[in-house]
Amino acid sequence: MTSTFLSPLLRGALTGFCAVAALPAFGQIAGEKDGGVQFSIDATTRARVEAIGGQFRPNVAADDVFVSFRTTVAAKAELGAVAIGGEIVDARGYGQRDGSSVRTSEVNALEPIQAYVAYRASDAFARGATATITAGRWSLDIGSSRLVGRTDFPNAVQSYLGGLVEWRSKGKDRIVAFWAKPFSALPDDVAGIEDNAIELDRAGGNLTFFGASATLAKAFRNVGVEAYGYRLAEDDRVMRLTRNRHLVTAGVRLRRAPAKGQFDFEGEAAYQWGTARATTAVSDVRNLDVRAGFAHVEAGWTAARGWTPRVSAMFDYASGDGRDAGTWGRFDTLFGARRSDFGPVALYGPVGRANLLSPGLRLEAKPSKRLDFMTSLRGLWLARATDSFASTGVRDRNGASGRYAGTQFEARARRWLVPERLRLEVGGAYLAKGRFLENATNAPDTGDTRYVYMDLAASF
Repeated sequence: MTSTFLSPLLRGALTGFCAVAALPAFGQIAGEKDGGVQFSIDATTRARVEAIGGQFRPNVAADDVFVSFRTTVAAKAELGAVAIGGEIVDARGYGQRDGSSVRTSEVNALEPIQAYVAYRASDAFARGATATITAGRWSLDIGSSRLVGRTDFPNAVQSYLGGLVEWRSKGKDRIVAFWAKPFSALPDDVAGIEDNAIELDRAGGNLTFFGASATLAKAFRNVGVEAYGYRLAEDDRVMRLTRNRHLVTAGVRLRRAPAKGQFDFEGEAAYQWGTARATTAVSDVRNLDVRAGFAHVEAGWTAARGWTPRVSAMFDYASGDGRDAGTWGRFDTLFGARRSDFGPVALYGPVGRANLLSPGLRLEAKPSKRLDFMTSLRGLWLARATDSFASTGVRDRNGASGRYAGTQFEARARRWLVPERLRLEVGGAYLAKGRFLENATNAPDTGDTRYVYMDLAASF
């Protein structure tokens, strides 16, 4: 790592951690009642500084530094079975270079991501079970979060306008069904992002997302089973051209959760079909038949004593687009999260759930209640040599650059400075580029990718 890469990082770290100390402290009120109404307020704030060198994306800054701040305030008032809630997320960023890759996933200033009314029924269809009906604007996390997730590493939060029904049993079984209009983050232009401009997000009339998920927490022994299906319908509108995606995604997941002294495993697979266009160009009016899929397989073992280390092996596959002009084979991850499977995003994030073959190993350990760390190693290949690799945007349409993209090493450590209140996190990743990321037509000549970040997060 060169000195030109480190010096901006150190300057950014000083700026970021001085600024977090100046952030206002929001209190938490839980269980306070006024005339039979119960109020609760929760807040968090996070400061992050990150830097990247040896950029993997084409046509963006080769080296970059970014300082960001995220503050969330969520409030809820409960009157018996009825609840009214809301949440504001303020995500701002500073210091990125001209041509930065920073977009709306990191900057979305003063956005009310939740504003809803909910009704909750007790003992619904079973003793100890609850059923909740929610209407308004809300965020959502389902199952593994691979297709529908409320992500934490990015600063911004995906939200939806519509209706949501959720049933939970006493034994943690869960059924979720929803119909929604996803919000598109605004502003989405470079000038607005750099200025941290305040502009309310828009729930597009041309985009509809609905579906359902059912989970049996203990289908047999300690193994949980989830089945789900989602429908995404998208069309062009006057001010925004789209790929006119009309997709159905159906999948299943089996999981035995990690436990001390035991083996664990997880397997998830989904198949996707429908129609979509290859680009958003106004001249592209051809609907292609979509046939795509993804799979994740993981197995691990956790020691019963000491640091209780967990060692796991995993394999990820996501289909890519081939040479058949009448079909589209690249998997669409919908509104899913990437961080837990593939490493940091934000300035980093080359690995995504599209055109990917990736075996890997991971080691996690918890030396104490206040300290944990993780390290992982992944090999990266393209499922299809002619499609762009994962989330990089790098492509060789002729397939002449092969399928080996490289090897990724990641490490992370987290420590509670004040238990459950203030946590420090440091981490980084190194991408040793393979033949494809070095030789593909639009691959940047920047050497291997280095990425580091530091977070300071507080909960109130």
